[in-house]
Amino acid sequence: MRANGLRDVRRDRRLVTTRPARAAARPPDLVQRNFSASRPNELWVVDFTYLATWSGTAFTAFVTDVFSRRILGWRTKATMPTELPLDALEMAIWSRAQADELIDGLIHHSDAGSQYTAIRYSDRLNDMHAVASIGSVGDSFDHAMAESVIGLSKTECVRHEDPWRNVDDLEFGTLNWGQWYNEIRLHSAIGYMPPAELETDHHRQMNTQPQPRLGEPSLH
Repeated sequence: MRANGLRDVRRDRRLVTTRPARAAARPPDLVQRNFSASRPNELWVVDFTYLATWSGTAFTAFVTDVFSRRILGWRTKATMPTELPLDALEMAIWSRAQADELIDGLIHHSDAGSQYTAIRYSDRLNDMHAVASIGSVGDSFDHAMAESVIGLSKTECVRHEDPWRNVDDLEFGTLNWGQWYNEIRLHSAIGYMPPAELETDHHRQMNTQPQPRLGEPSLH
């Protein structure tokens, strides 16, 4: 088989989504497995995965705010080029812009996949004044929260509604699950609240704090 350029077919073969760009300069790991934040837009984690449909493999990317566990952006496609996570990032930026929230200076944490170290992706992070952070290669603990979101999507959406006909059906299913995840699902890590409710409470508290009088120093 080797002499004739043939190879066997393995049904248990796993598809690799994280391909490190060895020649690219990698930002340091600014998170160090401490997935916590004191406010929205302080730390975002991102990742993407592959899923099976009747018509072939699909890929879904997520952007999650660590403070509230809210999924800010996502995208499902039949391929996994840089445009896949970049589209998810654009959705996250758009969602915060609609709420007039500033995202300058946020930490963007990803794995070392070539999609996240691509020039186009890095340029977009620079445009939004975000600070890139990348965990070590092949260590799931450095990327635990993003992988947790993917695990929940597979458990609560993908496998719950199997089998999926095609990418479009999976995309619609992910849309419905994401809305439920953000607005209804209770998360133990944030006091058994939905992410959207936690963010609403946070902004309400910030807006009701007393403001200093003219000439007085701020308490913050």
